[in-house]
Parts: sequence; structure tokens; C-alpha cells
Amino acid sequence: MTSRTAAVAAGQHTVDAFHRGRFFVVQPARGGHRAGMDAMMLAASVPSAFTGRLADFGAGAGAAGLAVLSRCSGAKAVLVERSPEMAAFAQATLAHPDNARIACRAEVLQSDVGLTGKARQEAGLADNSFDHVIMNPPFNAQADRATPDELKRLAHVMEGGLFESWLRSAAAVTRPRGGVCVIARPESLGAILDAMGGRFGNAELLAIHPRPDAAAIRIVVRAVRGARGKLAIRPPLILHESGSDRFSAHTDRINNGLASLFGD
Repeated sequence: MTSRTAAVAAGQHTVDAFHRGRFFVVQPARGGHRAGMDAMMLAASVPSAFTGRLADFGAGAGAAGLAVLSRCSGAKAVLVERSPEMAAFAQATLAHPDNARIACRAEVLQSDVGLTGKARQEAGLADNSFDHVIMNPPFNAQADRATPDELKRLAHVMEGGLFESWLRSAAAVTRPRGGVCVIARPESLGAILDAMGGRFGNAELLAIHPRPDAAAIRIVVRAVRGARGKLAIRPPLILHESGSDRFSAHTDRINNGLASLFGD
């Protein structure tokens, strides 16, 4: 048993409510990656009518995948996580008794989404086996997230060629006309679009701004495997009401699984 796996058993974790208590996430109390708004925005990028099989790449403790299941009653999810420590937290999330309603539609797969070819398939990520892939990859530069915590570093700091690697795998495991959604920082847009080239089309870009007069802090890109349509830029999401730190009513609905990010 690793130290982080032991941390789950020893109670070195928190149990956090999402979607106003419709599901809960068991995550590390200190160190590692703790899910928040990014996971909810990523999950909200999936259309509300989605009923297929979804892969959550870099799932961590499972927040984004379960948020999709909370909103999309006909969906199933595979929580794909490379770290055995965070995969243990995802397993604990599925085992939480208050998640029984949706956990029956989810499973955890400990696997590296950067694997290729036969190695990827042998690790449980078969070609053409998913209808949609969502991903919240480590998108911070090394200088942005210097940390002595190795698990947190792996979750937050980008490796070279990450978007190419993850989107290559997404294209392999997604069925033709299946979807992909990525959340990242705005400066990653070029790398994301380059990696989608020849694999995904009909891309839609939505920027997330803290306030109307502030620059975007996140982008969400959604696209379709095998499509050839051009990039469309959707109206942005403004998080906070003018002059307030309070979420806007629209943001609150998205953050709590009551509306989708793209309005579908």
C-alpha cells in the first residue's frame, strides 16, 4: 500500500459536496490535486442529452466524470488516472455511499493516457471505444507551479508535447463523430488546435472571464472526431456579477450541474 493509498484508509482526506450535494468527491486533504471549478466547467461542456460512454482523462479523484453522470442520466464514465494514489481516491469516491445512484455507471482505470498503439490498448484504452473524451490535463508551466509535492506536480505541471499526446490518444479511443472537450489556460490554445488538426474538427472555443473587463483565465475547446468544420468562437462566460465576488446566476447553474456550458 502506498503512502497516498494509505492516506485514504487513514482518513487523511476530505469528502466534498458538488452539484449542491448530489454527489461527493473523496480527495486528499493536503497535497495532490483537489478538484474545483475547472472540473465542473469541463463536465458542463458535455451536452445535457449525452447518453454514451465517456472517458475522463486525468480524472484525479473523479469530480469531472461524476459531474457528467450527475447531469446526464444516460451516460457512463471511465475515470482514467495514471497515478495509483489518485486512482485510489477515485475508487474511494465511487465507494462513497451517497454516490451509489451514479457510481454504478462509473469505473476507474489506472492507465497512462499518453501510451500509444498496442501498449495503450493493453492498458485498457481500446480504439473506438468511447463516445466522448473530456480532459483537464496539467497545463501550468514549470515556473508557475514549483512545489515539493510530487503528486501535485504531476497533476499541475505540463510536460512537453502533452496536448499532442493526450489528443492523439483521444482521437484513437473516440468513435467517429465522437466528441472531445479540453479545459486549459488561454496560452495553450495554439497547442490544442495544432494537436486537434487532422483529428478533430467543428471546434468550438469558449473563454471564461472572471469579470467583463478582465482577461480570460480559462478556455474550453470542444470538437468532433473526423469533422472538418472551422473553429467557432462562442460567447464568453463571465463568472462574477459586476462589482461582486459572487457568481452570476448563470455561472452558478453551470457550476452546479443545472445548465451546460455551451447551452446544449
